[in-house]
Amino acid sequence: MRNASKIEEKYARWLDRADEETREELKKLSAGEKEDAFYRDLAFGTGGLRGVIGAGTNRMNVYVVGRATQGLAEYLKKKRADPSAAISYDSRIRSDLFARVTASVLAANGVKVWLYPRLMPTPCLSFAVRALNCDAGVMVTASHNPGIYNGYKVYREDGCQITAGEAEAILDEIERLDEFEDVKTCDFDEALRRGTVSYIGGEVYDAFIEEVKKCSVLYGDAIDRNVAIVYSPLNGTGLLPVTRILEETGFTNVTVVKEQEAPDGRFPTCPFPNPEIREAMRLGIEYCERTGADLLLATDPDCDRCGIAAKDDKGEYRLFTGNEVGLLLLDYICAQKQRHGKMPAGPVCVKTVVTMDLAERIAAHYGVRTVNVLTGFKYIGEVIGNLEKEKRRDSFLIGFEESYGYLTGAHVRDKDAVNAAMMICEMFCYYKTRGISLYEKLKELFDLYGYCFQTLHSYTFDGPAGMKKMREIMAALRAGVFTLGGMKVEKVEDYLTGIGGLPKSDVLKYVLEGGSSAVIRPSGTEPKLKAYICVTANDERAAAVTEERIAKDLSSRFQ
Repeated sequence: MRNASKIEEKYARWLDRADEETREELKKLSAGEKEDAFYRDLAFGTGGLRGVIGAGTNRMNVYVVGRATQGLAEYLKKKRADPSAAISYDSRIRSDLFARVTASVLAANGVKVWLYPRLMPTPCLSFAVRALNCDAGVMVTASHNPGIYNGYKVYREDGCQITAGEAEAILDEIERLDEFEDVKTCDFDEALRRGTVSYIGGEVYDAFIEEVKKCSVLYGDAIDRNVAIVYSPLNGTGLLPVTRILEETGFTNVTVVKEQEAPDGRFPTCPFPNPEIREAMRLGIEYCERTGADLLLATDPDCDRCGIAAKDDKGEYRLFTGNEVGLLLLDYICAQKQRHGKMPAGPVCVKTVVTMDLAERIAAHYGVRTVNVLTGFKYIGEVIGNLEKEKRRDSFLIGFEESYGYLTGAHVRDKDAVNAAMMICEMFCYYKTRGISLYEKLKELFDLYGYCFQTLHSYTFDGPAGMKKMREIMAALRAGVFTLGGMKVEKVEDYLTGIGGLPKSDVLKYVLEGGSSAVIRPSGTEPKLKAYICVTANDERAAAVTEERIAKDLSSRFQ
């Protein structure tokens, strides 16, 4: 058992100091549950907090949230004389409570708080931070994790999630604090009356919607918008903003998946509310099959990721990967801007290093520069911010990542599924009006630039021994890999050296002969090594053979 005496000491202290509801929960913990709940403090990093909801230092609860918020307040007070922060929350269990706790602690520390009066998506939080000139933002969400989880993402004044350096500085403040002794708080309703906490007005939400509308690249081209769309918010925050943006841009033939319509943190019909996962899309596809719909859209609980399905050449509903949707949007936006003479000077596409390499070939065809950044949309947001400082905001065309995150405007600094939903519907209708399906357009891109597909393989290494094993594997890979899957390694990109001015990160990319590649990195949130294999080949069958060889080779190195 991990340091049993310290665990018992923490447990006894919580049993003595916590509120009655928490004490009752503590008394019901088994020995194993007690150990896991108290063997460490819940980790705080660039993704903020994320963990299982429950009692204990390694859980998401009001005490852990309060302590983290006190640390954030101390950090902000050292930066500004009169700091302010915006807060939003999703549909998860206790999200509204954690948002109020966050507001109460910040207000008690002299931080002016702006809080959305009801649950709102992550992109709306990023927008509000900038619209209200705040110094920070907090989004209470665990993104697409199962319903037993909740989390707490921190944003800085530019609407991006915090960087590693900022996370470390906030963590330094948190670690000085005792969750029972050092957290200042105030009555939430009294803070509202005094004005130290204010609800974010509808004009901010309206302004967000108007900015999303400006992302259209039709430039007067006619399209038939009367397509049958099935939409699922997966019981999250997307219902109101997605249906509103679709209605206001003319897509009115929308059927919402009833079982996944209302916000519900239990996610009763999709235990893993992630549009990347086929099971989460199952009900939506069933609706499509019953109604003969043209397009399925689904957004994750905090509405920053968007998944889609549409018919293939056999008339069956096909799920499109995040890479495929990103490639389609990139090509559509570039083609429209070029056709209408709207291509800006020095156009830029931004993608993560683990996103499909084919994007670079498509971008180059249109004279667009591709910027590769580390995994995490905050790095895409930083590129947008730098362009804005150079008064080149319009040069940004699109940012996307393989994990279903897209952004086609500079209105926010995080991925935006409200924006993605509108742009996907616009693109779909543009092609449909011209007798082209998304599947046919994707095949056309593969014919032009070479067939390409990507797979993700995860390898789990549990416990302290697992972490040591992961470090050993990464060290062995750095010692020298000259072939993968029988193909010559033509180039090694080690991001631990800070390539291209990027922050140092434990990521390795092997560029292989023939245009294929493999990226290996430890997960930032789980005890896993992740391998992204991107294969270029003449056709799907040849690509599958090559991918299998590379995957088998990597697997043998991870034993």
